[in-house]
Amino acid sequence: MRRRWLFADQLGPHFLDDGRQPVLLVEARSVFRRRAFHRQKAHLVLSALRHRAAELAGQAAFVQAETYGAALRGTADRLDVCHPTSRPARELLRRHPAIDVLPPRGFTTRPEEFVAWADGRRTLRLEDFYRDARTRLGVLMDGDAPAGGRWNYDTDNRLPPPRGHRTLPVPPPPLPTEDDIDAQVRRDLDAWQADGVRFVGRDGPRLFPATRAEALARLEHFIAHRLPQFGPYEDAMLAEDPWMAHSTLSSSLNLGLLDPMEVVAAAEDAYRRGLAPAAGVEGFIRQIIGWRDYVWHLYWYRGEDYPRSNALRATRPLPAWFARLDADAVQARCLADVLAGVRDRAWVHHIPRLMVLGNYALQRGWRPAAVADWFHRCFVDGYAWVMTANVIGMSQYADGGTMSTKPYAAGGAYLDRMSDYCHDCRYRPRQRLGPDACPYTAGYWALLHRTSELLAGNHRMAQPLRGLDRLADLDAVVAQERDRGSRAP
Repeated sequence: MRRRWLFADQLGPHFLDDGRQPVLLVEARSVFRRRAFHRQKAHLVLSALRHRAAELAGQAAFVQAETYGAALRGTADRLDVCHPTSRPARELLRRHPAIDVLPPRGFTTRPEEFVAWADGRRTLRLEDFYRDARTRLGVLMDGDAPAGGRWNYDTDNRLPPPRGHRTLPVPPPPLPTEDDIDAQVRRDLDAWQADGVRFVGRDGPRLFPATRAEALARLEHFIAHRLPQFGPYEDAMLAEDPWMAHSTLSSSLNLGLLDPMEVVAAAEDAYRRGLAPAAGVEGFIRQIIGWRDYVWHLYWYRGEDYPRSNALRATRPLPAWFARLDADAVQARCLADVLAGVRDRAWVHHIPRLMVLGNYALQRGWRPAAVADWFHRCFVDGYAWVMTANVIGMSQYADGGTMSTKPYAAGGAYLDRMSDYCHDCRYRPRQRLGPDACPYTAGYWALLHRTSELLAGNHRMAQPLRGLDRLADLDAVVAQERDRGSRAP
């Protein structure tokens, strides 16, 4: 049996054909020299890789080298490997003809199934793909009909946070206990940093699973204690509750510690046994077999030029305060809190990512590729395949509408409705001009002004664009936001 090379995001048993199959694991320091990753992300990846090597013991050859090429020169085995998750990794494999590349694993839709669905369509709507996947996989289906009679419970899953609550009434996710491997990882990262390897963010206790056992424990806890409350508040934000009822399983899925279908099966089983409502279960499963697979396949299907898309002609660089996660420089309470969450945890849930971080970047016209790279480096679950479609397509509308029918832009009123940030903020969410003007409200109108010609043909933007004509102070708002420039709000 050939030795299976497992990349650091292929660490679960479903990436092996046999429990006794010989394995190659490679830790390449050059990956961390090339880009400034979040310190906690680097810790998680290295911890997960080293824990897998320890679990496999003599079954695995574990090579620590400066580069992948150097590691491969040290092995005489003919290797095979499951298709990697990035183009650079695929190019690396193409340069080594002695390595056989197998079809990808860790996703629920095969490449040929996605191509058969996508080819010939004018638009690649998530909803259409998701329904096709539900039917094909037999997930949450009663015969030919969706379980519960509805495909989509989005309208039930958009509640603002419950009044009077500073946290949701659910227990937080169980945190892992660090061990000797984590201690050695921390010592090594300290040494690398002293040797010139750059990181962003703060070091801290490991918050996310690095082993399959830890990931399974977090999945079990989520299904039993958090999934029942997940749906209604999945789009809500509370300053004192970063986790809300989210699963916090994305990094475990993206490291390959969990098979997505086992996660889906656990959620559906909870619904079938009456332990979790249809709306929340459907919303969660949509994230797994719908959204996660959808962005993975778009990364490959849209080709190598997709990451450079820039339909709204956004060219400004990321300001230094944002790039270095300087939350203390920010006065806008929502942005300060969310940026601090990235700095301190390398994670915030999907609405702060989209409607606080991404919304602000979109309004300021930051270069989409730089924004995507920042998300890739700064989040524990960030990878090129994840962030290309999520950021380039959805968050920054840089693909001109492949991912979404209109830009995900909103003013302070949305943030006020969906969070508890605004009541204690120095800015006023409904004010667009003056020293107390909310940077999101003012930024929204500045964005529409800047992109009005580019969005003129979008029927979903017709009404907002007409609103520009009703603003007597538009010129002053635009000038105000121009002066704000790259300064922290």
